[in-house]
Amino acid sequence: MVSPELPPFEDIQPKPPAIPSPDDLCAAEDVLDEQDLSDELAGRELRFRVGTNLKHRRLDKYLTGRFSQFSRTRLQKLIMEQGVNVNGRPAKPSCKLNPGDWIDLILPPRELRELIPEDIPLHILYEDDDLLVLNKQADLIVHPARGYKNGTLVNGLVYHFQNLSSGGGDDRRPGIVHRLDRNTTGCLVVAKTDTAHWKLSRQFAERSVKKTYVALIHGVPELTADRINQPLGVHPLVREKFAVRHDIGKEAVTFYEVLEAFRGYALVKLDLKTGRTHQIRVHLSWMKHPIVADEMYGGKIVYPWQIEDRPAVPEQPLMARCALHAWRLELTHPTTAQRMHFEAPLPDDMQRLLDALRKWRKNNKP
Repeated sequence: MVSPELPPFEDIQPKPPAIPSPDDLCAAEDVLDEQDLSDELAGRELRFRVGTNLKHRRLDKYLTGRFSQFSRTRLQKLIMEQGVNVNGRPAKPSCKLNPGDWIDLILPPRELRELIPEDIPLHILYEDDDLLVLNKQADLIVHPARGYKNGTLVNGLVYHFQNLSSGGGDDRRPGIVHRLDRNTTGCLVVAKTDTAHWKLSRQFAERSVKKTYVALIHGVPELTADRINQPLGVHPLVREKFAVRHDIGKEAVTFYEVLEAFRGYALVKLDLKTGRTHQIRVHLSWMKHPIVADEMYGGKIVYPWQIEDRPAVPEQPLMARCALHAWRLELTHPTTAQRMHFEAPLPDDMQRLLDALRKWRKNNKP
């Protein structure tokens, strides 16, 4: 993601490692509405240095002046929950700041603006007072963005749930801690309180959340398991795409393992060290093994006659969308501190393609 234009803060910057951009954002989700930087940075771990012209020395008043869209009460709550560090240590709202101090925090989302509730079906894997984990369906954008104001997961969330973490201004993202591409299915965690939101966001920032995906790809990799370490950046010609960029790219590391090999196809498991936009899709395309039906990165729609080696006939495709599924999710509960594991079953279309491959394209397993 291109670094946003900086506001008149002193040396404000995302603190490395910042929350990974989800590896599988759709192009529509990548478009940020033109709004203030605080909205754009909501949910990310930030670091900035206190300047020499201090109007307020108290930490809570200082932050209220810098982030005026938040109430002082809300920022005090964030500080009391140890969501703000000064010079590397948790601070109190009354902490007196000095020029040159470093402040670390996860900026909370702004108060929720108007959203239209819609009765969109949701498949809930787990729910408690702090969070819920969904098995997201295909063809569903996670939150409203430019050109997509309705029919999103968020519209469904505000219909079904009274309590969600606050939304992010014009982005309208109540509860959204991370995202999945429009056509990527599987595990997605949603925060129901602001405290759960920033604590989960910090886990993503510190890369303590473990995300495991499965994908059906074209071809069979030469190695049954390997690490892909190729930096990613915005495509030099196509704005909506990303590419391996050794000039401006950021570190991106994907681990893959071939679970089943077929004639011309493979089922692979993928674990992420980083979480760059479109990471899995770009890395597999770079390997010359694009995801089935991921047309943006070279994948092809698959029809039954192709799998069965029959002459071409008019048929409904077996797979008409990117065959990528967020299979497992592992995180620490924001309240109990227990490590939690979730698994989402394969969606019907991926299962049908997998069954067809097992029947018609059987090969030796790796």
